Amino acid sequence: MSGLYSLARSALFKLDAERAHEVTLDLFKHFPTLSTAPFAAAAVDDTVELLGLRFRNRVGLAAGLDKNGACLRAWDRLGFGFVEIGTITPRPQPGNPRPRMFRLTEQRALINRLGFNNLGVDALLRNVAAAGFSGVLGINIGKNADTPIENAVDDYRLCLQKVYSAAHYVTVNISSPNTRNLRDLQDESRLRALLTELVTAAAALAQQHGKRVPLLVKIAPDVSEEQLDGIVAAAHESGIDGLIATNTTIERAAVQGSPHAGEAGGLSGAPLLMKSTDTLRRLRAKLDKDFVLVGVGGVMSAADAKLKREAGADLVQIYSGLIFEGPRLIADAARALRNLS
Repeated sequence: MSGLYSLARSALFKLDAERAHEVTLDLFKHFPTLSTAPFAAAAVDDTVELLGLRFRNRVGLAAGLDKNGACLRAWDRLGFGFVEIGTITPRPQPGNPRPRMFRLTEQRALINRLGFNNLGVDALLRNVAAAGFSGVLGINIGKNADTPIENAVDDYRLCLQKVYSAAHYVTVNISSPNTRNLRDLQDESRLRALLTELVTAAAALAQQHGKRVPLLVKIAPDVSEEQLDGIVAAAHESGIDGLIATNTTIERAAVQGSPHAGEAGGLSGAPLLMKSTDTLRRLRAKLDKDFVLVGVGGVMSAADAKLKREAGADLVQIYSGLIFEGPRLIADAARALRNLS
């Protein structure tokens, strides 16, 4: 972490965690050049071809930081190899009541129970159109909180149809712990039904738009071996293109004693590293080497990024690490992964 970023972080950490998040996004939205000098290092060029796409490097921004795609110009300047925005839902929704984001500074961790707060898919698409972003763009889709779980496929299909032309890939988020019953969609029978519907919809959209947009699914770290086997089976049978491992965890063993350890929501940051990486490693052992895996969860250093790659990740994403360690983490991680290519 650079000295200048340390000063900026000290100022932001005096604010409530969600307020600091909002202030940063607002600044990046209106002044995208603030995202670079003097905080960031030069972008790393390490072109890799996966999913039929050309990534500038293997390090991407994870979904959740920029839910509405408001800061794409800033993320591009920071040197990410790809950017994933969302989670987006068909209709705008406020999310869960505040406070709903908590900073565990000593553990370099966050707990959030935001609940897919976003401006809706149409607002996201307006932001994407205005940004003129030229990098690889992933759009992460979910369901509205008031949509019954048995009707979830309708929300996912609608989002897929709307974002298809703007996205380079689409991620189906079935693993947030902050939308009631959402993780039930990870059960094999429900997941197979959902993915079969979405793959069928994507095939029709490919014909309509004259391009194929890969489908990925983001899973939780809190899955049993049996559930993981079911996820792998559903992924194979449906024909999706990749898996993202993992979302946040509901476990708290690694942060016991923190003033916020008892808060409900998903835990991210350094304490998630080993759990998410173990899930990634188990997935890779069950899947063909050509099946794309994206590793996310607890990447706070170049060494952590290497750990994900060595566990089987083709690409790596960061979120909490950017907050705690600063923008130089992007180039440091990308450079470490270039040496492993």
